[in-house]
Amino acid sequence: MDNRVTQTKATPGELAGEMTLRPQYLSEYCGQTAAKDNLSIYIEAAKMRGEPLDHVLFYGPPGLGKTTLAGIIANEMGVDIKITSGPAIGRAGDLAAILTNLNDNDVLFIDEIHRLNRSVEEVLYSAMEDYVLDIIIGKGPAARSLRIDIARFTLIGATTRAGSLSGPLRDRFGIVEKFEFYTPAEIKEILRRTANVLDASIDEASLDEIARRSRGTPRIGNRLIKRVRDFSSVISDGNIDIDITLRALEALGVDELGLEKLDRDILTTIIKGFNGGPVGIETIASAIGEERVTIEDANEPYLIQAGLIYRTQKGRVASRAAYEHMGLLGLYREPETEQLRMDIE
Repeated sequence: MDNRVTQTKATPGELAGEMTLRPQYLSEYCGQTAAKDNLSIYIEAAKMRGEPLDHVLFYGPPGLGKTTLAGIIANEMGVDIKITSGPAIGRAGDLAAILTNLNDNDVLFIDEIHRLNRSVEEVLYSAMEDYVLDIIIGKGPAARSLRIDIARFTLIGATTRAGSLSGPLRDRFGIVEKFEFYTPAEIKEILRRTANVLDASIDEASLDEIARRSRGTPRIGNRLIKRVRDFSSVISDGNIDIDITLRALEALGVDELGLEKLDRDILTTIIKGFNGGPVGIETIASAIGEERVTIEDANEPYLIQAGLIYRTQKGRVASRAAYEHMGLLGLYREPETEQLRMDIE
């Protein structure tokens, strides 16, 4: 999984490099137009009142800019940001240490907030609503409750699984924004900015080709343009043109739709192994030797968005477009039952 060029989660080595590529203000941020426009209003209103921005929840597939936009919010508000993740906050004391070190109006960004420990989550409720920490000290009859005032802050939570959030936590966010996949035109503008930051010379055809194969995800697009730059530096004169771009993408195994080997294995398994489906996700995972969570989080969102598979009550079904893309149109059969046709539609 860590070696896949189209994986949507950042590898540890990429995090530092990504920081230099991320825009710092809303005016530099491309895509997510609805969320960006709404946030610009909310931020300006909060600054006019001299109050912290209301708590914000971002949800959607990984790699779409949730962390970037959290940093932009802090910059636009003129405050500091503390970045952590749900799994990193193991105990209520860890959360208390973070919250007591925040200043007024500061931003606390919690990535993968759906993975917060339930005991930590309960402490977070009073912090979000009343800006206080209710801590239990001791155990048994000697236990006592301690209430600590904390700074008025903004919590920004990010999750790829909004359905995994508990109702009480989700209801405490005043602003909820869904992140959508980017259009090729939006990805192209992001890649153009990335090329400028990297001081890389690239032609329009290459920008179009990389954008088309980026799966609607800026992180993947930035990763691809770096790898293409590597190819151009070693086997060419350092200038990125369409010939070197196509050669690099072929070597990386990224096809015209941005699919990698694992994506194609999923489609082939559904089509050849199970007559196009429906087939359960557990069965697919077992057939290709991959974890179910990997398929659901890293592969399936884009395959569905690209119209290559459908999710039905009985399982996953390959679309006609999937047969065409895999060169297996001769195996395609129309859905056998009216109910399955209704599920697909």
